[in-house]
Amino acid sequence: MTSTALSVPEVAARGRAVLDEVGTVVVGMREPLRVALAAILAGGHVLFEDVPGLGKTLAARSLATALGLDFRRVQCTPDLLPSDLTGSSVFDPATATFAFRPGPVFTGLLLADEINRTAPKTQSALLEAMAERQVTVDGTTYRLAEPFHVVATSNPVEYEGTYPLPEAQLDRFMVRLAVGYPDRAAEVDVLDRRLARRREHADVRQVVDAVALRQMQAGVEAVAVDPDVLGYCVDLAAATRAHAAVEVGASPRGSQALVLVARALAVLDGRDFVAPEDVKAVGVATLAHRISLSPQAWATGLAPQRVVTEVLGRTPVPPTVRRGEPVVAGGVAARPGVE
Repeated sequence: MTSTALSVPEVAARGRAVLDEVGTVVVGMREPLRVALAAILAGGHVLFEDVPGLGKTLAARSLATALGLDFRRVQCTPDLLPSDLTGSSVFDPATATFAFRPGPVFTGLLLADEINRTAPKTQSALLEAMAERQVTVDGTTYRLAEPFHVVATSNPVEYEGTYPLPEAQLDRFMVRLAVGYPDRAAEVDVLDRRLARRREHADVRQVVDAVALRQMQAGVEAVAVDPDVLGYCVDLAAATRAHAAVEVGASPRGSQALVLVARALAVLDGRDFVAPEDVKAVGVATLAHRISLSPQAWATGLAPQRVVTEVLGRTPVPPTVRRGEPVVAGGVAARPGVE
């Protein structure tokens, strides 16, 4: 079903409201949450990869609540079966027939917590759901809800009892985000808010609903991108393939994710054009998990994020100038798209 597209200022206003509401309980994560929301507006899935205790699960749950999406959480464990995600056919003695019982993947936003703790067979069960928005059980295909998004968390510092995500699975995530430790002021704020509410659970208010989210996504899709910016995204992906430390560079799906998330980020800023700065802002999040380092580079401890940062620094930036007048968001004219 086609949704009515919201205008750029409307998408920006609702996006700010969602981030402000999530920010009432999730402290010190404004920029990662902004990129995560941009990925969702671009129709993608999000992987939060960082050490435990930084609020990744809370962030996913809060985003789902503020966006008005049905939310299901799956705690990934080594004994989790594919059918535990997709659902299975159960025999009904009353009718002597098998009836399909949907699994937790039939929701608006699925949180796959600690996805690297479940076996590859179960990880791969998400592939069809993430890529095709459908699952196939016992030869029958079932469509998932719209919108449908997966937010997964992963712990990169533990290796015992874990199963690293294969490249095909990582590639299905539009962005991979690191939260990072909060600074001192933000961490004090976390403690202060917990003491002030006098209970563990923090409430988040619903800001939009699933219909409004589809309208926001349609509004993002209505924004055109300058050919120079498209070429810049292709050049960045190609530069990862040519890097000396890279064995397998970013695929065309990587350059597509780069431009789609950059466009959504620009719309959240209240602009109906994409500037090179938007592309740079999401370059690491969209490309780093899509490259494979050579054995020599891996042995030296070189991180894919550093490779992408180098590529961003040395790839020529197009002198893109937006056509027309700047979009006004919140009464302030957006900066012109000139590098």
